[in-house]
Amino acid sequence: MNRGAVLAALILAGVTVGGAQSAPLRSAGIRDPDTKAWWQIAETLTSDAMEGRDTGSPGHHRAALIVAARFKAAGLKPAGDAKTTGGGYIQSFPVHEARVEKAGTTFQVSRDGAAPLKLAFLHQISVRATDDLPATLDGAMTFRGYCGPKDLADATGKIVVCFNTRRTGLPSAAQRIQGAQAAGAMGLLQVDDPYFTLEPSRWPDAYARSVSIAGSPAPAAPAMPVMRLGVDAFKAMLAGSAHDADAILKAGGAKQTLAAFEIPGHLQARFHVIKRDYTAENVVAVLPGRDPKLKSQYLALSAHLDGYGFGEPVQGDNLYNGTLDDAAYVGTLIRFADKHKGRPLRRSVLVAAFTGEEKGLLGAHWFVDHPTVPKAAIVADLNLDQLRPLFPLEILTELAVDDTSLGTTARAVAAAMDIRIQADPEPERSLLTRADHWPFMQAGIPGTGFIFGYVPGTEAERRYREWYQVRYHRPQDDLTQPMDFIAAGKFNRFFYKLAETVADADAAPTWTPGSKLAPTAP
Repeated sequence: MNRGAVLAALILAGVTVGGAQSAPLRSAGIRDPDTKAWWQIAETLTSDAMEGRDTGSPGHHRAALIVAARFKAAGLKPAGDAKTTGGGYIQSFPVHEARVEKAGTTFQVSRDGAAPLKLAFLHQISVRATDDLPATLDGAMTFRGYCGPKDLADATGKIVVCFNTRRTGLPSAAQRIQGAQAAGAMGLLQVDDPYFTLEPSRWPDAYARSVSIAGSPAPAAPAMPVMRLGVDAFKAMLAGSAHDADAILKAGGAKQTLAAFEIPGHLQARFHVIKRDYTAENVVAVLPGRDPKLKSQYLALSAHLDGYGFGEPVQGDNLYNGTLDDAAYVGTLIRFADKHKGRPLRRSVLVAAFTGEEKGLLGAHWFVDHPTVPKAAIVADLNLDQLRPLFPLEILTELAVDDTSLGTTARAVAAAMDIRIQADPEPERSLLTRADHWPFMQAGIPGTGFIFGYVPGTEAERRYREWYQVRYHRPQDDLTQPMDFIAAGKFNRFFYKLAETVADADAAPTWTPGSKLAPTAP
């Protein structure tokens, strides 16, 4: 039995095991019993024994069995597949992966009369993995600004280089990909926006992988390489030419007009693609309701169990433990279940630890398409993700706050706790569509999620921005990171009360009349 299996067996036997980064365990110093118990779950699920809980990995399976055992111990009923491991709490589904291996993958810019400019894969340049990625790429490059439809004339057979903006009013990534493919481009190379500080681009990438539900439609532009380029690499690419990379980046960051021009040289690449198929696992359980009329309805509470697993090292660490993203909030689901052992609410509560969130909300999509309770009976989804308890909790951003009655309910619960609810102040980040409530909302089910808010220009904002710069999707999101445990406990109490209020209300949540997200009548 390997070290990870031994540690997982100890955990299942009730022995608390922390990762190498958590000795001594921080939970020992937390005074509030509920917060202490919550963080002990985080210490278990993000210990090195779980190996970052990558979707479909042995570490994820070990973590899923632990969550299933905790759900069972809390008295929740299984709501997965009856014949799977985990006592019926596991819902499994098939996934397909394409991975661009670092070994055997190379990038360089070749120019007449000059030494090739070699680009470091995952550190300066990356590529979207697809089944149909060609083995090689060799093409002339043309810069086409934001790559709107009018920018892409005469791009046939070339590698189109675009400013990778996420700003409102300019082409989105999907529009750039669709436009470049329609124009007959050989490939698309998107240059980082260094001035988009709301969520800055960072290197290295953990890896270049695409994971999809097996049998689902192929991703956009399957035969055209879609690549990402770092700022320093872009500057090196234009060095010695008549074009000022700094001026181009500054103009793009200010949404100014960007002129088209041909980039000297050819981009040449080799891609080593590995494909495989395996199984992914959600953990799903139900707290049956007590009200004879309402127990056939279900309030869904969700968080994602998967992380990134092993990836490109950052500061010498290659294990992406994913403590706040999102294992700690699977812990919140477990603590909610613990609190309601023998204390059912009026409605039934579906508790789901989804997988594949980091690969495209896969587990949530699978569950919504293959629900283990009647989909029409699911009244709402309250999702836990994107939460960073780094400073005192005084403000909460609620996604889609004005689109459903969940916003009104949350405001009332928050007000009693001296928390102010606000709408998303940074819609350019598209956080609404990046977490597991979104597949529910796409299916017409009211849903929402929360983010710790702050007053701009304060220490709270500094800590929030620092987290995204240093820890987001990095190994540094681990058990040693700075935390405000008082704020974490306060949020958990808010979430417990919100879930209880929704589950016990006479009326189910509703869409706000006029909401652009509300389902349209057939």
